[in-house]
Amino acid sequence: MTYNNVYEKELAFQADRRKATVECIKIVSELWYEQSIELVLFRNQLIDCNVNDILDLHEYAGAFVQKPISIFDTVEIAQAINTMNLPPSKIDIGKLTYEYHLEENEHLNAKAFVNTRLSGAQSFDGIEPKDVVLYGFGRIGRLLARELMKKTGKGSQLRLRAIVTRGEIDQTILEKRASLLKSDSVHKDFSGTVAIDAEKKALIINGTTVHMISAKQPEDIDYTAYGIDDALIIDNTGAFRDHDALSRHLSAKGASKVLLTAPGKGVPNIVHGVNHQEHHPDDVSVFSAASCTTNAITPILKVMEDSFGVERGHLETIHAYTNDQNLVDNMHSKYRRGRAAALNMVITETGAGKAVSKALPVFEGKLTSNAIRVPVPNGSLAILNLELSSPASAESVNAVIKKYALEGDLVEQIKYSLDNELVSSDIVGSSAPSIYDSKATISTADGKNVVLYVWYDNEYGYSHQVIRLAKYIAKVRRFTYY
Repeated sequence: MTYNNVYEKELAFQADRRKATVECIKIVSELWYEQSIELVLFRNQLIDCNVNDILDLHEYAGAFVQKPISIFDTVEIAQAINTMNLPPSKIDIGKLTYEYHLEENEHLNAKAFVNTRLSGAQSFDGIEPKDVVLYGFGRIGRLLARELMKKTGKGSQLRLRAIVTRGEIDQTILEKRASLLKSDSVHKDFSGTVAIDAEKKALIINGTTVHMISAKQPEDIDYTAYGIDDALIIDNTGAFRDHDALSRHLSAKGASKVLLTAPGKGVPNIVHGVNHQEHHPDDVSVFSAASCTTNAITPILKVMEDSFGVERGHLETIHAYTNDQNLVDNMHSKYRRGRAAALNMVITETGAGKAVSKALPVFEGKLTSNAIRVPVPNGSLAILNLELSSPASAESVNAVIKKYALEGDLVEQIKYSLDNELVSSDIVGSSAPSIYDSKATISTADGKNVVLYVWYDNEYGYSHQVIRLAKYIAKVRRFTYY
């Protein structure tokens, strides 16, 4: 066969792959917008992805499970799902495709396999949509707004109805709020439309009205005046941190639950996937989503404790600079944080080491911690130096964490990286709060001490954890297959 013949065959194969990917995109969109069924590929989002994105995700999937995951197989499984009458669901089509090939001799075809695997969906109870109000509209608030509106679909889960800020709301303010939502220096442009309605004092996001409400204190607001009732209030301000202060939200007409996007005092601090089921929303009205660093390290620490036991350890977080630091040298209430954030590495404290014990009490008194703020605007790294009860090699630790990333209760929380070239900018935009760097794991010769490297998008990954917890609180979690 000549070089030209080989080349022509390669071109034909690539064209077939891309046509199949277009078909995949069509099915993903139909399932989402018509049936509220969300397909993901090993927890990676497929909604609004282009052809190249989806083909790249298949390359990652194949490397992750060490078995080729073909776009043609994915389309076959997606077509089978499309023939079923499923309730609102979130289904990992990568995991299904992988399992189908493992059991390909046990089923007549893909449709029979999918019907067997997803049979549990038929007994799944329906869900009632929940109104959501964002109280505060800073970095996390805007990312939550983006993700909530991107995933509204038919509105069967969380419905963003209003945003509360301080100060007057006029056309100029609305235009500025809309601009900050639409364009972001780190996370780039919002993949949707943002307009304003000055008369309604509202943002029009993807054609949907989201009211902008001005308030000095939470108890003064009547949400029912905006058609909002039984709402979940997500507090992003950081102004209210304890149970009494956060409970002021519940005095507002139309509010029923509160979720703080920061560590809280006197309220359950939740790392979704680790301890959320210990606090039922029927019994608790005020929740905290803890911190970005706590959400990054707690899933990995749970795996290590359950698998090897942890005697003690130290956390060092290499953290992107944040809004509470100075742009240029100036007075600051805390030592060192007064120095220019984009020019200096700044040693400061973190409460994440102690905060872990609120989600995992077994770690009470076991972890020391510190932080170094570094000159990047987003993307952080937690370094865990752990003394183990049962010695383990780097290979055995990696194998265990990979298993947890593939199946079990922490698949949404842990992403397993195989990349030898991974750097901080690569993890920006990851929905997993913990990106485990398998290539960086260190173990001592006797296996008693290991050093683990856990990357995290301290804005976007954390925002996804907030939304996961919000869905749990609102009782709008769908049937899932991971």
